[in-house]
Amino acid sequence: MTLSLVQYLLGVGSGALVGFVLGLIGGGGSILAVPLIVYLVGVRNPHLAIGTSALAVAANAATGLVHHARAGHVKWRCAAVFAVAGVAGAAVGSTLGKQFDGQKLLFLFALLMIVVGIVMLRRKGQGGNSEVTLDASNAANLAALGLSAGMFSGFFGIGGGFLIVPGLIAATDMPMIYAVGSSLLAVTAFGLTTAANYAISGLIDWPLAIAFVAGGVVGSLGGTKLAKNLSKERGRLTIVFAVLIFVVAAYMLWKSYSAAWG
Repeated sequence: MTLSLVQYLLGVGSGALVGFVLGLIGGGGSILAVPLIVYLVGVRNPHLAIGTSALAVAANAATGLVHHARAGHVKWRCAAVFAVAGVAGAAVGSTLGKQFDGQKLLFLFALLMIVVGIVMLRRKGQGGNSEVTLDASNAANLAALGLSAGMFSGFFGIGGGFLIVPGLIAATDMPMIYAVGSSLLAVTAFGLTTAANYAISGLIDWPLAIAFVAGGVVGSLGGTKLAKNLSKERGRLTIVFAVLIFVVAAYMLWKSYSAAWG
């Protein structure tokens, strides 16, 4: 489909918002990107929106990763194990996801978001171990949770940060700010894997993806700075993470249910 100049400008603005959220909480990129592309920019094919958002979110996550790495918020070895395991899962999940009705996929996606938000709120008061490193006690958990997060990420066409952040915390007990920074390595890898699979089927709007990335470069810098400030108050960053999930999930449930079953 051919988009108008206004739609591409909306794509730039949407990309800035997505980049900001990725820098802030590590997740939420595709949670926002998919509904923004579908409901704001006006791309009515959910699979095209999913493929385009996967590519854009991967690029924006890479930008956020650079900012968090400079701030010392990335546990590289833990993130690498999680990401490598997750790439295999994302390849399988994205292949399966293309076979499902797009609107029903968005509805299931929203339900999963709510579950994750509840889990995160239940642990918001826990500080975590900032000295955690990759070792025999957590490597297997990182690989298993990475594989699972990757499959969900690919199936729902998302960067996966809202699954990766809780997964990293569950596997290693690292603080939220480190999970946010470390998650961006896996978000980048998962997004590229999913985008490649959708690109093979011609399900990416390349100009729109470029517009998203352009806006995201600016947004990610602001999100990273705010994340650093919020992390100084225990539980604050986790609450922001969960609230964002609940708000967007509620909106997606309403829109996708009406389209799929209304």
